[in-house]
Amino acid sequence: MSTNDNDDKNQKSPMDRYTVRDPEAFARNLAKMIEGAGKAASAWVTPREKGLRKDNVADPMADVVKTFSKVSEYWLSDPTRALEAQTRLFSGYMSIWANSVRRMSGETIENTAEPEKGDKRFRDPEWGENAFFDFLKQAYLVTSRWAGDLVENADGLDEHTRHKASFYMKQISNAMSPSNFILTNPELFKETVATNGENLVRGMQMLAEDIDAGKGDLKLRQADYSKFEVGKNIANTPGKVIARSELAEIIQYEPSTSQVLKRPLLICPPWINKFYILDLNPEKSFVKWAIGQGHTVFVVSWVNPDTRHAKMAWEDYIELGLKFALDCIEETTGETKVNAIGYCVGGTLLTAALALMAKQGDNRIRSATFFATQADFEYAGDLKVFVDEDQIKSLERAMNEEGFLDGTKMATAFNMLRSSDLIWPYVINNYMRGKDPLPFDLLYWNADSTRMGAANHSFYLRNCYLDNSLSRGKMVLEGQKLSLGDINIPIYNLATKEDHIAPAKSVFAGCRYFGGKVDYVLTGSGHIAGVVNPPDLKKYQYWTGSEPTGSFESWFENVTEHPGSWWPHWQNWIERQNTKQVPARRVGSKKNQPLEDAPGSYVKVRV
Repeated sequence: MSTNDNDDKNQKSPMDRYTVRDPEAFARNLAKMIEGAGKAASAWVTPREKGLRKDNVADPMADVVKTFSKVSEYWLSDPTRALEAQTRLFSGYMSIWANSVRRMSGETIENTAEPEKGDKRFRDPEWGENAFFDFLKQAYLVTSRWAGDLVENADGLDEHTRHKASFYMKQISNAMSPSNFILTNPELFKETVATNGENLVRGMQMLAEDIDAGKGDLKLRQADYSKFEVGKNIANTPGKVIARSELAEIIQYEPSTSQVLKRPLLICPPWINKFYILDLNPEKSFVKWAIGQGHTVFVVSWVNPDTRHAKMAWEDYIELGLKFALDCIEETTGETKVNAIGYCVGGTLLTAALALMAKQGDNRIRSATFFATQADFEYAGDLKVFVDEDQIKSLERAMNEEGFLDGTKMATAFNMLRSSDLIWPYVINNYMRGKDPLPFDLLYWNADSTRMGAANHSFYLRNCYLDNSLSRGKMVLEGQKLSLGDINIPIYNLATKEDHIAPAKSVFAGCRYFGGKVDYVLTGSGHIAGVVNPPDLKKYQYWTGSEPTGSFESWFENVTEHPGSWWPHWQNWIERQNTKQVPARRVGSKKNQPLEDAPGSYVKVRV
């Protein structure tokens, strides 16, 4: 019998999986890990010592403390109330302890607390089979739910404060999960022991690299970015940049059909992200698919702003972006009637532009489609946590120093909306398991962030999130007070069911303000996957119903569910507006000669 066979037979205890087999190798790797941690610390400190990076954590932390102090004031102001809250928590702990003792004696006992359906943090069998880790899991669940209940049941809080407190509590709870720490996560513990700590050495190396890549801030690696290149295997639908302004490049794509719809299609994407989410690859590209349906597609590719664009606000984005694109379309195709699409904040800008153009008698856009777009911000979701007068003033002070908001700040805010999916799994995978993330085009795009021009971003936060002035008829552009009731063209308003950025209820609420007919369509999944859902994938579903009046909940009770992608449904809607066709158009014109191949230069500028 071999030595290895004897070793295998000797490993009878489950605890062997948590026992270091080679202490010497483990000690060496711990030393290397500490060395790597020093390099990570140096990558963080050096830019600050050189004055290249400033920290502005005081104001956000002050807001967190101020918010929680209001919750604490309610519970601590009444000793009886405080005692009741403590008793509930202690009772939960005692229930876990008693059940653990009974289970160890052989009884079959239900857990005091179970993870919610879909919670991926506790999938390892040891979370249930090992008494220690099972106790940790249940104690964490009881504590985090108790803390959440303290926020929800604190009387006297205004809704904004309650919303902020609930959001901050969720972030803290997600951060403190035992799944995030090596000694309290059985999977991490076993992997660390099995590799004698080599995973920690690799993890610290990756941490140092990511802080260095963020120039002193952690730029969390969510995918293997080396596998992608914009214009090569991302955003590679054939086309040309036919015009360029200070704020936008206008891309016209090559036709793939002999006949095309007479009305060209203009796409206005958000400037918060880059346009190629609609042109990720040939299989997922909405742009390529639309071309195949006979559209002559034009796309606005926004500049990645810097100090030169600090004072450019929404009027500039309309004049040098949307209207500039409409002029180019007219000069290139001769058409003055256009179908337009706006995505997210690009859709909000399009909405404001349509109201302004109605005042000015400019009726070149004859139908509008909105992807996950808010015109009314009353139910705008968790992003409202970051918006009140004090926080906006703080942000404006920071933006005015350089003229823009660094792209990583906005990316972090979006990631925090789903921190349990977009932050902590990658912290664990990268820095504790020491594994490289997989290549994923969507997460490559998510990491390709953009800066926010100071005046533009300030106008957006104040007029949309803080004052909700667009739907209330109070937004002023070019000296004109805007009214959404002036928009009388047909509208296809697409919302996504699990959207954390433009909640379906919020999109629905905006429908009532338009002056024309609105078709509200709800699709499965979230802000990105719900929109980028090609028919060939046969994923998700979409719902159609009656006119979007009354409450969202009432509307949804009487909808019809359809399997698969909403794209063909939208195409049928477009063709109902106008079916006339013309021979396919060549790219560019005498006045708008192609400047370079799509996707252009602006989209390739990285922060």
